[in-house]
Amino acid sequence: MGLFRRRRTAPAGGRSASREDLEHLAGFISTRRGVEAFIEPRTAVTETTVILIAHDGEWTRRRVESPDAARKFASKQRIPVYDTALVGYPQRMREYNQRQRSS
Repeated sequence: MGLFRRRRTAPAGGRSASREDLEHLAGFISTRRGVEAFIEPRTAVTETTVILIAHDGEWTRRRVESPDAARKFASKQRIPVYDTALVGYPQRMREYNQRQRSS
């Protein structure tokens, strides 16, 4: 099984994970430093997602096939991976969001 599954119908959130999602995530990692992955569980509205957070709190989110697929992706990219249901989100992400609202 690959990192992304092919679907005939989109999930409740509107679309399923794609190769473009994986490429976006890899590009984010290659252009930022101190990136960590945080797995967000599937909900009634969206599929499982992974959020990447850089050292300064900048972040990006994309759909992934499953929590295991997110862990495999993070391992391949050699970045730490955490489960948001267990550890929450880092303070630097909240601070980054606040800076963006203030500008």
